[in-house]
Amino acid sequence: MDSMLLIKAAVMGLVEGLTEFLPISSTGHLILAGALLGFDDDKAKVFDIAIQTGAILAVIIVYWAKIRHTLWAVRYNADAQRLVMNVLLGFLPAVVLGLLFGKAIKAHLFTPEVVATTFIIGGFIILWAERRPASAVRLESVDDLRGRDALKVGLVQCLAMIPGTSRSGATIIGGMLLGLSRKAATDFSFFLAIPTLIGAGGYSLYKERALLSLADAPMFAVGLVVSFLSAWVCVRWLLKFISTHSFEVFAWYRIAFGIVVLVSAQMGWVTWAA
Repeated sequence: MDSMLLIKAAVMGLVEGLTEFLPISSTGHLILAGALLGFDDDKAKVFDIAIQTGAILAVIIVYWAKIRHTLWAVRYNADAQRLVMNVLLGFLPAVVLGLLFGKAIKAHLFTPEVVATTFIIGGFIILWAERRPASAVRLESVDDLRGRDALKVGLVQCLAMIPGTSRSGATIIGGMLLGLSRKAATDFSFFLAIPTLIGAGGYSLYKERALLSLADAPMFAVGLVVSFLSAWVCVRWLLKFISTHSFEVFAWYRIAFGIVVLVSAQMGWVTWAA
């Protein structure tokens, strides 16, 4: 295995881990990083999706006490049963709409204009969400969610199929606009990411298995490990950050990054394609 390829895999894993759970679109950053590294062929695109599994493992570790308690108590505890059902309800729209429209979205919406627009609009939506009155918050904890809340967040998550939107951004900010506290929206976004990202990674590997061989294992292993470690640091940092800060800094970052997308596309530096 080429050592330079392993270095590129490590860099891409770092980008994935640091951006997957922030409301700034990991896909947009992976496209940019891949273009700059020359790591953007068909196999690299499968790699980008597959290493999300490493990032989601970090969420499982950070939330392991809650996950273990929920799985242990799901047979007899109503709160545990409700959380599991909420995650399944939130996951369902992504499965249905992803299968129906995923191919068409990749074929028609991965353009510089769409990516930049979603980055910038998403930034302004975050600013709007953070200026809600305190009275708009009706659910303080993830345990307070009901099925209709989970389904609404799941529907909002589907907006992340539009490139540049950000899955975590859609679920966290969408949850806040639906009445969840910043902490509740973030927690549910992380729980919802577990089936969503594992499902997307597994489906991508199966669908594109003809592109892969045993020789690719070291590249994928490096990407998964680095993605896990960087995501673990990022998730722990974000949970501390939101206890005393808003998401406004990410809003301004998204607006600036949208400008980067337009400039890089205009100059021919990056091909913003699926």
